[in-house]
Amino acid sequence: MLSDDTRLRILVLLYHKELCVCEMCGIMEESQPKVSKHLAKLRDMGLVKDERQEQFIFYDLNIHDKVLMDILKNIVDNKDNYETLKKDIDKSRHAEKYLESCRV
Repeated sequence: MLSDDTRLRILVLLYHKELCVCEMCGIMEESQPKVSKHLAKLRDMGLVKDERQEQFIFYDLNIHDKVLMDILKNIVDNKDNYETLKKDIDKSRHAEKYLESCRV
């Protein structure tokens, strides 16, 4: 599960906050079908949960496994070693105006 770059990127983003598909696509610069496909896998594995809010579906982590959460925390704490993850996290922090436009 963590060996796939896209799924890892999604989990790291969701580690920080709940997001919808359009937000993740904007941050990751990936297509909606690709992100949705990986979210479906993560949901099927029970690692993310979804909640519909009007026309959007928002995703959040649903991880109750301490070991997996510790692994994600370790990755996030060492994001400077992972250029793509660092870029995603930085973009998500600086994209609040874009992210809010998806939620209106």
